[in-house]
Amino acid sequence: MKTVVSAAEMHELGARIGSALKPGDLILLNGALGAGKTVLVQGIAQALGISGVTSPTFVISKVYEAPIPLIHVDVYRLLETNKAALFLDDLDLDSDRENAVTVIEWGGTESARLSDQRLEITIDIDQEVRKVTFNCVGTRWAGFSL
Repeated sequence: MKTVVSAAEMHELGARIGSALKPGDLILLNGALGAGKTVLVQGIAQALGISGVTSPTFVISKVYEAPIPLIHVDVYRLLETNKAALFLDDLDLDSDRENAVTVIEWGGTESARLSDQRLEITIDIDQEVRKVTFNCVGTRWAGFSL
């Protein structure tokens, strides 16, 4: 678990995570609204050489081109439909994921089925302090630490 007290620290944590990523990696990112999920993704993107990342809440999915592309997905609006798994399939993420890093905000069980190799990150807010926990799933993430 990591403790984060500012947006700058969350961004830096994302950059540290991003520096460890490789094509095909899947990250599921969970936390309350305003927890800092998109700021974390912006740090990951920076490590991949990408700038200008914004929340894809209304477009659902955005691809950022780079030597290792970033697929940034936000399934928040899909969860409200009770058909998140069906709509997630419609995004056809499997066709591009092997050559990119995929980060899914609000990535619950619907997203977990995409890969048995994933890094699950949860951000909990306790007043102004964020507690970031990591659940490493699969051999790809065995021994992962920052």
